[in-house]
Amino acid sequence: MNITVLTLFPEMVEPFFTSSIMKRAVESGFITYRIVNFRDWAEGRHKSCDDVPFGGGAGMVVKCGPLDRALESMGAGGKRVVYASPSGKKFTQAYAEELSREKDLLFICGHYEGIDQRIIDTWVDDEICIGDYVISSGEVATLVLIDAIYRLVDGVIAKESLREESFSGGLLEYPQYTRPETYCAKEVPAVLLSGHHANICQWRVMQRLEKTKKNRPELLETAALDADSRSTLNDLFGYSAKGTNENGRNEGRSED
Repeated sequence: MNITVLTLFPEMVEPFFTSSIMKRAVESGFITYRIVNFRDWAEGRHKSCDDVPFGGGAGMVVKCGPLDRALESMGAGGKRVVYASPSGKKFTQAYAEELSREKDLLFICGHYEGIDQRIIDTWVDDEICIGDYVISSGEVATLVLIDAIYRLVDGVIAKESLREESFSGGLLEYPQYTRPETYCAKEVPAVLLSGHHANICQWRVMQRLEKTKKNRPELLETAALDADSRSTLNDLFGYSAKGTNENGRNEGRSED
């Protein structure tokens, strides 16, 4: 995957691509990246990239000119262009999986009150909201998107590591433990030390169901539950699971 990031603050973005798993993905050739300061396309002595909004109001708006010229120069017409914005569509794991299949992604980092709408209308394919809150940095929001997407690219992370993560199959991930077996009088659950694979799998399924019901119960309405998981959820937790089966068909349990 080729990733291009247009930003006014490249120093905020660069470390992400030179650290941890992303660094390995770049070194292995699974990811290539380019960070572009679109101030380079600004005009005038001060290279100004923002101005006051028409109609009045607080804050400043990123101007069309520098961004438009940068996008044209980057060949954005042939790439999928993404803009992180509180006004965008909700970002989900399924959305991340869709974007991970793209060959080229170009991200625009907004700032201040956002970017001129004409840039969105002309260039942006995906205006995405990372959550129901507002932050000051488009760079931070953009890196959230990139982090969720690139790790799903084939070869970056082993597929078995992704299989039971939160949101896989619509459920949250089970609790994880490591050494020591006892810490501050708290014990690792005995089943995880038993070596009994079937019991461990059953425990993990139970934990995923419990955690999802506690923290994100709305996910259970569309979770891809197999018959055993659905029965467990219904019988043990008194919940009417209306999710889908592993083949994606809607299946609910009828109540007599």
